[in-house]
Formats: sequence, structure tokens, C-alpha cells
Amino acid sequence: MDILYGNDVVKAMSEQIQKELASLSGYIPKLAIVRIGERPDDLAYEKGAVKRFEKLGMKSQVYSFPEDIGNQAFSFAFSDINEDNDIDGILLLRPLPRHIDEKDITKIINPNKDVDCISPINVAKVFSSDESGFAPCTAEAVMEMIAYAGIDLTGKRATVVGRSMVIGKPVTMMLMKKNATVTVCHTRTTDMETACKNAEVLVAAAGRARMINRNYVSKGAYVFDVGINVDESGYMCGDVDIDDISDIAKLCTPVPKGVGTVTTSVLAKHVLKAAKMRREQ
Repeated sequence: MDILYGNDVVKAMSEQIQKELASLSGYIPKLAIVRIGERPDDLAYEKGAVKRFEKLGMKSQVYSFPEDIGNQAFSFAFSDINEDNDIDGILLLRPLPRHIDEKDITKIINPNKDVDCISPINVAKVFSSDESGFAPCTAEAVMEMIAYAGIDLTGKRATVVGRSMVIGKPVTMMLMKKNATVTVCHTRTTDMETACKNAEVLVAAAGRARMINRNYVSKGAYVFDVGINVDESGYMCGDVDIDDISDIAKLCTPVPKGVGTVTTSVLAKHVLKAAKMRREQ
């Protein structure tokens, strides 16, 4: 079994991003990272994004707010960020605290700056295969890895385990756009093993540590693991038991160092696209 590491994909993407940056005649795109509180996973993603943008020669700025900021105060502050002409893209780290009305924020954000697909307008574009919008970065990271692996999805049987709006549903639509025949599994699916075993391409986004073992994987399958979990020993792992499928699958992405590694490069790609769209307008 081949292991597809995210860094290989990141390197290829970085080369393309640098070429496109050169076409902007010295303009440097800027990302606003908006965070409420200090959740460890938010801080980790924020750190990775800032580091990636620095390496690419792009700008990022963090706007952090206390956990107890009021809903109205945050809405006003977010509107100011949204209307700042120096900002090309906005990344809102979620989930937000319960007292913040997330639906209101998704309606406020400028769809042309919404680089992680929280606006209903961009969600609709993903579901209608309109490439002028922005897909969720993690879902698109899966597609970048599939493309890098040289997998022609036309006519392929694909199964997605998970139906969230962040990964499961959008990656399903993106697979279908590439002419795959897609099955979606979730917590109410009966005989999930058979549904997965039938797949030539399997995307695991269930959020259950190592649930995908050899009983779920067909011989020669391509397996993309989007899960981020902590096992009983305190170690980070994915949804796939990668050791158990090593003699069955043709290819698998690891956790860590897999799909998650590619996500910040997709974010940079989206901010660059947003900057080019704004300049053309």
C-alpha cells in the first residue's frame, strides 16, 4: 500500500500558487483569521495557517475576541472586518460559542471573501457545481489529494462516510462533479461495511477513531482519511485503521500528516482566487 503524505501535495500546490502570485504585479493577498476564545484546535489551525501564508509570501492577520464577547458586539466587529477593503478573504474559526448567532454571521459575510464556505451563497454554489464560489477547505483538500494521486474518478464507485456540511456533503457533490458514482453513509446506515467495501474510492469523515478496518475496504481501494481523533492512549489518529488495511488498500492518507496538512494550502489558494476576483471587479 502506498502512503500519500500531505506535504507532497502541498509542495505541488505551492509551486502553482507562487506562479499565480507573480501575476498580481506585486499585490499581496491578505487573509483575516477571526477567532473567539482559545480552543486548542482553533489555535493549532490558526498557527498552521499563519505559517503557511508566511512561507508563500502572503499576508494574514488574526482578529481574536474573548470567549464572553456579546453577540451584538461581535456582529459589529465582524462587520468591520468584512467591510475592510484591505482584506481579501475571511476565515471564521468554528464552532462559535453558543451565545453567538452563527447563522447571522453566515448571512453577513461577503461571499467573495468567504474562503471556507460558510455563506449560504457559497454553499449553494458548491451544490450547483458553480466554480465561482469557495468550497470548504477540508473537502477541497481531499479533492486536491485525489487529483495529485492521478485518480480518474469518471465512473468510479465512491463512498463517503459522514454527511456533515463541512466535509461529507460538499465532498460528495465534488466527487459527483468529477463523474464518480457516490454512496453516502452515516449513523443510520445499515450494513455500512458492504457499502464501503463496494467502493473503489473511500472517504472517511465519521469522527470515530479507527472505525474503518479491513472489513470496510476492498482490494485495491483508494482511502482518504479525514478524521481527527484522540485514541484511548491519547494519540492522534484518523477514522481509518491504517495498519489493518495495509495489505488491502492501494493507497491511504495518514493521520496526522495527511489531508489536514493540505487544508491551509487550499485556504491560501482560495484567498489568492478571492484577491484576483476583487482586482478584476
